[in-house]
Amino acid sequence: MELTPDFVLPLPAADASLTEAEFLQQVRQAWQVCERFDLQTEIWRGQILRAVRDRYRHQGDERGVGFSHWLQEHDISKRRAYDLIQLADRADELLTQRPLPPEAISRFSKRAFLETAAADPEVQALITDAAQQGDRITHREVRQLQEQWTALNSDLLPTIVREKASDRTLAPRYVAPLVKELRKLPADQQQELTQELVRDPSVDTVKQVTATARQLGRYLEAAPHIQALNATPVDLQQVLAEAQRLGQLHTLADLLQQAAQLANAAEAPHSAVGECRDECE
Repeated sequence: MELTPDFVLPLPAADASLTEAEFLQQVRQAWQVCERFDLQTEIWRGQILRAVRDRYRHQGDERGVGFSHWLQEHDISKRRAYDLIQLADRADELLTQRPLPPEAISRFSKRAFLETAAADPEVQALITDAAQQGDRITHREVRQLQEQWTALNSDLLPTIVREKASDRTLAPRYVAPLVKELRKLPADQQQELTQELVRDPSVDTVKQVTATARQLGRYLEAAPHIQALNATPVDLQQVLAEAQRLGQLHTLADLLQQAAQLANAAEAPHSAVGECRDECE
């Protein structure tokens, strides 16, 4: 792969007339060129590392000791190795569905490529088509397109919100996080929150409902890990509704998370003792 001709690096001495903003913009553009140029190489490195890891696994090394020694010998950190393996996995997933030639892959930044692989199929199709037509793809463009698609097509949102996202009265960057948080909730809670949006589909309401949905998600995640709640009959839905009525969802979620952490910490010593007993026997 040849270095693309749009790599232009400003020279601090020769380009002294550049403003700070102009200099930093040229540096940013040069950095993006490097990311595009290096992407295919990074994918190949990830495939190599994955092959080495899987080779040791097939030999029975499920704990990864052999792979760790191999990484040490080649001066590669585990974090770096698994980041590259993740990139290779994402590349396989994306390119299996939407094959791209090397020159099209080189038009992505690494972050843009990863975000495209994680995007909805319809967004993937738009992005990969643009790359094949010669467009440069940045992570900001992928994120914006994903946000627009989410805001316009999610069944979780009331029609009025989708319409406002379509005519840009509501910016998709506010609506997309709302959909992400609503997906974590039961249908009853989704319906209750979206009714607030029907009554007032404003930016402030979208932000408020997003925050509430996030707090509800934290509550629902923490509650099952608290033994006291499991051992005592508690109407969680009633507690939830009352906290929501009083505007104390955030406080309730924080308390439950702290309780769950304490419960996990209390269980840890018992688990360690049990493992030790099993090994000794």
